[in-house]
Amino acid sequence: MTQAANPTSSSELRDIVRDQLQLLLEQKNYEGAKMLLVPVPPVDIAEAIQGLSRPMQMLAFRLLSKSEAIAVYEYLDSDVQQSLLEEFRDQEAIDIVESMAPDDRANLFDEMPANLVRRVLAQLDPSERQATALLLGYKPDTAGRVMTPEFISVRADMTVSQAQERIRELARDKEVAYYVYVTDPVKRLLGTVSLRDLILASPDQRVEDVMERDVIFARADVDQEEVARLIQRYDLLALPIVDQEGILLGVVTVDDVIDILEEEATEDIYAIGGVRAEGESYFDSGFWSILKRRVPWLLVLVVTNIATVFIMSQYEEVLDSVVELAFFTPLLIDTGGNIGAQSSTVLIRGLSTDELRNKKPARVILRELFAGAALGIVLAVLVLGIAMVFVGKVEIGLTVGLSLIAIAALAATVGTLLPYLFHKMGFDPAFMASPFITTVADILGILIYLNIAKLLLNIG
Repeated sequence: MTQAANPTSSSELRDIVRDQLQLLLEQKNYEGAKMLLVPVPPVDIAEAIQGLSRPMQMLAFRLLSKSEAIAVYEYLDSDVQQSLLEEFRDQEAIDIVESMAPDDRANLFDEMPANLVRRVLAQLDPSERQATALLLGYKPDTAGRVMTPEFISVRADMTVSQAQERIRELARDKEVAYYVYVTDPVKRLLGTVSLRDLILASPDQRVEDVMERDVIFARADVDQEEVARLIQRYDLLALPIVDQEGILLGVVTVDDVIDILEEEATEDIYAIGGVRAEGESYFDSGFWSILKRRVPWLLVLVVTNIATVFIMSQYEEVLDSVVELAFFTPLLIDTGGNIGAQSSTVLIRGLSTDELRNKKPARVILRELFAGAALGIVLAVLVLGIAMVFVGKVEIGLTVGLSLIAIAALAATVGTLLPYLFHKMGFDPAFMASPFITTVADILGILIYLNIAKLLLNIG
């Protein structure tokens, strides 16, 4: 019996292409490299090129035909795009950049040195330069910056036949051809019409008679996260973007939203870990850039943790009287920090996904408080038994157990309350995550533990 061949996964295929491309380039077998890349999709060629050394990247890119190079370029990371652009001759650079969608071009210019942006921008076709300048005029991370002006619009007073003719003229040159937007003579958004309805409608009907008037849209100055939420909530392929007067400026497409969600999730994860995000990939950053990202939070934590040292120094008498109390200090600190981090993580995620939109903050905080207390009771029962075995003193076990309950309840409350407060103040709640909440929980936990010990053990 003939055994079926094992299918190759896409990641394995990319690795094979990259390794073979590297080998062929090293052997200067350029024709072989060209043939290798012929059946490979542009996105996989881009990933293979990114896996090469910088000199090899330019060499591999120059093997592509003009149409292939244009398709591959948009899939490259911004640092590789910039590196290649700096090596291109002027006309090569203009051909590549002009072929990009305006929103992708604006993203590239965001990462490039200002002098290179000015040089390239000055040589663009006037219409492309105007489209790019429009996007660059909006603040980063807003709908205006990520929208594309490449959409199809028709006037409401057109006949269906006229609208169909306009679509045939424009569809090849527009990025978004699956929605047709209906505007008035001054480009104010009035509605949308599907291609299906245009095909089925009578040629003499007016567009306003077949269009959908209830349109989901966003202002150009809203945060890109809000755009992503709207597209996700209403299952849209594209979202129209308008100015304050309702003039249609552009659209944000679902593929842009995927990039937005990945970018925002990366920022939140970095923030939760106490690592500042600066746009570029962390793993492609230089050594000093990595230090610059990680040091600030650590310095803040060192300063705030001095409070823990100060508190313990004020309770030196308690620790000297009952040395066994020191044995359980790491357990209590870690418990408070972990429970606080758990609560903050679920709350930050809930705020990010709008799960908490219709929930009262007080109820959420109380729920986490009770959950923290319940976790503390479970841990207290376990620790009481451990304390009896290793220390042999009931009062020590009770002190640690009660402290665990109080610390767990307080840490869960703090882990919920602080992100809420940050969110209400207009800041990203992710910055009030693990490092800071852990530190606050540590300080309050030590204070609670030593005061309960002082009270139950009659010290001082």
